[in-house]
Amino acid sequence: MKKIIFMTILCMAGLATNAQQKSKVLPPIIDREVFFGDPEISGSKLSPNGKYISFIKPFNGTRNIWVKKAGDPFESARPITADTKRPISSYFWSHDNKYILYAQDKGGNENFMIYAVNPMDKKAAGQEVPLSRNLTDKENVRVQIYAVPKSNPDLMYIGLNDRDPAWHDLYELKISTGELKLMRENKDRMVAWIFDLKDKLKLAMRSNEDGSTELLKVEPKGFTKIYSTNLLESFNPVYFHTDGAQIYMETNKGDDVNFSKLILFNINNKKETLVESDPEKKVDFGSVSFSENTHQMIATSYEDDKTRIYWKDKNYESDYKLLKKQFKGMEVSFNNSTKDEMTWLISVYSDTDPGSVYLFDRNTKKTLLQYKSRPKMPIQDLSPMRAISYKSSDGLVIPAYLTLPKGIPAKNLPLIVNPHGGPWARDGWGYDSYAQFLANRGYAVLQSNFRSSTGFGKKFLNAGNKQWGDLMQDDLTYGVKHLINKGIVDPKRVGIMGGSYGGYATLAGLTFTPDVYACGVSIVGPSSLLTLLQSIPPYWEAGRKIFHERMGDPTNPAGEAQLKKQSPLYAVDQIKVPLMVVQGANDPRVKKAESDQIVLAMKDKNLAVEYICAPDEGHGFQRPVNNMAFLAAAEKFLAKHLGGRYQESMPDEIAKRLKEITVDINGIAKEEKIDMSTMSVATPSKDLKAGTYEFNVKLDAMGHKMDFAQKIEVKDQGEYWTVTDVMDMPMGALKDVGNIKKGSLELLKRSVDQGPVNMLVNYSATEADCKINMSGQKSEHKIKLNHANLADGPGAFLVISSLPLNDTYKALLYHTDLQKMEEKIMSVIVTGSEKVKNKDCYKVEIKSVNGDPGMSTLWVSKDETARVVKYEIVIAEMQGATMLGEAK
Repeated sequence: MKKIIFMTILCMAGLATNAQQKSKVLPPIIDREVFFGDPEISGSKLSPNGKYISFIKPFNGTRNIWVKKAGDPFESARPITADTKRPISSYFWSHDNKYILYAQDKGGNENFMIYAVNPMDKKAAGQEVPLSRNLTDKENVRVQIYAVPKSNPDLMYIGLNDRDPAWHDLYELKISTGELKLMRENKDRMVAWIFDLKDKLKLAMRSNEDGSTELLKVEPKGFTKIYSTNLLESFNPVYFHTDGAQIYMETNKGDDVNFSKLILFNINNKKETLVESDPEKKVDFGSVSFSENTHQMIATSYEDDKTRIYWKDKNYESDYKLLKKQFKGMEVSFNNSTKDEMTWLISVYSDTDPGSVYLFDRNTKKTLLQYKSRPKMPIQDLSPMRAISYKSSDGLVIPAYLTLPKGIPAKNLPLIVNPHGGPWARDGWGYDSYAQFLANRGYAVLQSNFRSSTGFGKKFLNAGNKQWGDLMQDDLTYGVKHLINKGIVDPKRVGIMGGSYGGYATLAGLTFTPDVYACGVSIVGPSSLLTLLQSIPPYWEAGRKIFHERMGDPTNPAGEAQLKKQSPLYAVDQIKVPLMVVQGANDPRVKKAESDQIVLAMKDKNLAVEYICAPDEGHGFQRPVNNMAFLAAAEKFLAKHLGGRYQESMPDEIAKRLKEITVDINGIAKEEKIDMSTMSVATPSKDLKAGTYEFNVKLDAMGHKMDFAQKIEVKDQGEYWTVTDVMDMPMGALKDVGNIKKGSLELLKRSVDQGPVNMLVNYSATEADCKINMSGQKSEHKIKLNHANLADGPGAFLVISSLPLNDTYKALLYHTDLQKMEEKIMSVIVTGSEKVKNKDCYKVEIKSVNGDPGMSTLWVSKDETARVVKYEIVIAEMQGATMLGEAK
């Protein structure tokens, strides 16, 4: 008997030892495809009448829209779109069930167009799916959707920036025909149009030059301002009240207001009524939901460490509690319903479960599983995400999320810092594919909500102003220190990997804190804040002032110096560890040049750098083949430098694509600076002549093609010439007038007028005094000059043609850059001869000696008239827009 007991104890001890050993082993490697491959089914929606369920699923290798009858199995569904170039990410049903509408861009350029497809149509001739119609077939025009009226389900109210790339005009779009009707031409800096519950246009939002935002009441003959916030405040109209006179708004207006709140605002008498703010006084107001039938409030929510919900509708609250009881430990969200709001598609998910979708009948209280988005995911092997906090360098408490690898002790682990993009965004609790992927490979993952993150109050947001690379970077560094001090992280095995702002933070981490990290992966990250701000998309014009306030103002010397100091490009010699750079060639936000220049700078200093650039992607990778190729390279890169695990195998298609998008850094061209030592300052050899010069001009800005006339008049005023240059542009006439000294052709005075903007510049030998009036907001800038300005502003090309041009001519010009408010030195070089309009011409190129983007090219006739026959301008501030002028 004793022997049996002894053997039993031995067996139990053995089992305990085995269990302990197993608990110290990472789970099996989960295939990349399971994490990042297309979900089998996603994005499901009920048709308003409840008869059909639509969803997104791969078709011919790309995510497309499918439809099935609500009661049928998913296997019976049929595809209704067949896009092969870009996956479809979102869509919606028209209110009358006739159409499914979706948006697509080209290659990631973010110029979205609206498409419509009738899901009941038969296959188009020679196609596998019904015909999809492009309702806004305008090249390189970005669509915004403002409202989809219930009163007329065949209409949509949209914005198009086809007239002016920076601003969207308001259109009525007829879905059935694609007919467009202009409702409002936007010449007043409007950024939103707001319709009431009866689908009547009631309000508009305007972004002013100073960064303030106004809420305007739309009147028959104009607008009336009824609410406004300054540059560092914000408001957001959410939903009209049933009385039509009040609107629910989120706002943080007021010096004494930190956390945003929900108010009811009366658009007639401007009275404000507080509806709700965070009961725990910890975070901003989150969101509010309303019934589309009764227009009554259903619930409010707040995103704290986890989301908190406050129910206003007792019936919905009862349903929610029932579902939470059924799905213990899971989060439940109401996604989409039938028109009567009695049948819902709900999502059930957690930090360790990517989620399942159920059909919920509010009458019977029954749920029916529809699908799991990633059924092959071994959720038992995933790692919990937990909320933590720590103090930064100045004592500010930073909220964050930590995901630890499962199965091994939390001691001396390799760490990946994974900063979010934005930076005016935040990370939240829940399933995160990157966090789980990296944890499965053996890394601890830190996702910090550094200052500038949204949702934590105005003070926390504004604490990040002008702190890129400084305190914002400290918030990441001190997170690493916190985990090292707790013994969780090995200080020699810390990496950083992020996208967009997270890509910048990666570059900043390697340059400004080079001893913290062992490697970095920067995904679409800007390397220079100066060039980033120079190349923002034109439709971001409304936010330019806010960028300057939150990041830094490149138009003044102090701001430029600050931005340069915070730009990793200019501190590249401090990098000590390997870097991988990932870029989309069509990125409209962070241009490819941002990645090119940091890679070149590292190559020139013989620093370890790898470069992946996909020609068919934009701001982040959408095509699965590109995403899988990049991730295969990234996890191997991280494993090499941090000691984590990686999956060696990959399909042939992925290996082939990785080879295609891996860039040979020796093939990247570098912009050469001009040698000024061989050049003297330009001096005219002849004077101007009174007369009129006319050009036909073609402007191509972001694909927007515009034709207009240009007229230059030169008048003799005795001691000086007056040159008046007028461009009759579609967005308003531009008038540029200059006084030019006779003989020397130095610029004495300049006045620029376009719409509400006026600039007046007086020049002396040492200074340019610039006064600006933008819609009544005045400012003055004094710019130090080292030399008289020549061939700058109106009549510039006429002055160039007055120089002693020959086949080898080259000289320097001094200009005043009214964008940056600084003096700029330009080179003027004859680069060859060409025949234009049957005239032998000198080809003359004018560009910055410092290699700044942008260039002007003139073709000047060689005969005694020295006439400018043609010119071409590349405008860097408009993302490389070109303006081509030909003499009449």
